[in-house]
Amino acid sequence: MKNNFVVAAAAVALSGCTAVTVKPVDTAERLDHICIQDNPKVIVSDFVPVVRDRFYWHGVSSEVFSGSIPEQCQYVLTYTALRSWDFATYLSHAELRIEHDGRQIAYAEYHLRGKGGFSLNKWGSTKSKMDPVIDELLSGRG
Repeated sequence: MKNNFVVAAAAVALSGCTAVTVKPVDTAERLDHICIQDNPKVIVSDFVPVVRDRFYWHGVSSEVFSGSIPEQCQYVLTYTALRSWDFATYLSHAELRIEHDGRQIAYAEYHLRGKGGFSLNKWGSTKSKMDPVIDELLSGRG
């Protein structure tokens, strides 16, 4: 009985520990430019560059702003990203929210369950984690 528990626990620890939840941008939205509200609490240094690069790859230009939303910004992206540590730091949680004129129209969340456990993927790059999430977030664009 103890062996079964150990095997089950190991299987859970090594299995897919990543949870991704996405409500994509609707096809009716004309998202071609997005304003990204700077979040100074995020200390994942490459997070915003990775997000901007992937939006650009999808044909969406971007600009980063602090403070009040610039008047020309119809679409605004807010985000959070958290790091964890296990011999080195790694991205363990991220959320992206897109608003159009103050109304949330899309959402994406990346989360490592149990902070990744024994999975070696937890040390993957921000790009390798966020590109598929952003691809799904923008999959409904017309």
